[in-house]
Amino acid sequence: MRSYIDQENIQHYISKFNLNQLFSEPESLPIYLNVYEQGEVVLREGDELTGVYFQVEGQTKVSSSVGTGKSLLLRFCHPLSVFGDVELFQKVVIQSQVEAIQPSSFLFINKQTVETKLVHDHRFLLELIKHLSYKLQTCTTASRINLLASVEERLASYLLTTRLQNEFGKEIQTSHISEIASLIGTTPRHLNRVIQSLTDMKVLKKEKKCLTVLDWERLDELSNELRYE
Repeated sequence: MRSYIDQENIQHYISKFNLNQLFSEPESLPIYLNVYEQGEVVLREGDELTGVYFQVEGQTKVSSSVGTGKSLLLRFCHPLSVFGDVELFQKVVIQSQVEAIQPSSFLFINKQTVETKLVHDHRFLLELIKHLSYKLQTCTTASRINLLASVEERLASYLLTTRLQNEFGKEIQTSHISEIASLIGTTPRHLNRVIQSLTDMKVLKKEKKCLTVLDWERLDELSNELRYE
C-alpha cells in the first residue's frame, strides 16, 4: 500500500464524486490518497479501525469469516463506496475483510479527524447514513432470499438481478461458480446440481466455463419475482 498527499489527484476525486459538499473546509483536512495493488488487503477483519475510506478507483471484495475459518463473500464494491462507517458508529473492530481485486485507490481520513471534526458536520453524517442504509437494505434483502427461497429460486433471482445491472446487481456479479454459491448462500456442489437441472430444462446452457441463459421468461417464472435489490 502506498499512502501520500497528492493534492491534484485528491481534488480531482473530490470534484468527481462531489465530495466537496460533505466538508465545510476540505482543503484544511488531512486527506490521504491510499493506493493498493491487486491482492492487497485494505481492511482486515478484527483489526482496529484507523479511519474512514472512500473508494474512488478499482474494485474490492468484501467478505466475512467465522471461527471455523470459512469465509462468506458479501459483495464486490466499486466507486463510490465507503468503508469504516459501521465500525465508526458502533465503536467496534473491523467487521469484514476488504481486499483489492484490482488496483484500487481510496481517499482516507484518519479516525481522530473524523471524530473531532467531521462527526459534527451534518453533511458528512448524512453521507455516511446514506451508505449505511444502503448496506442495511441490501444485506436484509439478500438474507431474506437466501434463508427463505430454494436454491433454484435464488439462482434465477441472482441471474435476473445481475442482468438488470442495478447498483446491487453490479456488486454481486461474478463469473465464478464458487463465488455465486457463496453470494446466494449455498455450496458449489449444490449449485452445480441446480445448474444441471436448469440445463436439462433448456433454461440454461453450460459450455466449459460459460453459462448462458436460453429462456429468460422461464427463468423469471422460476424466480417467483424475487430479486436481490
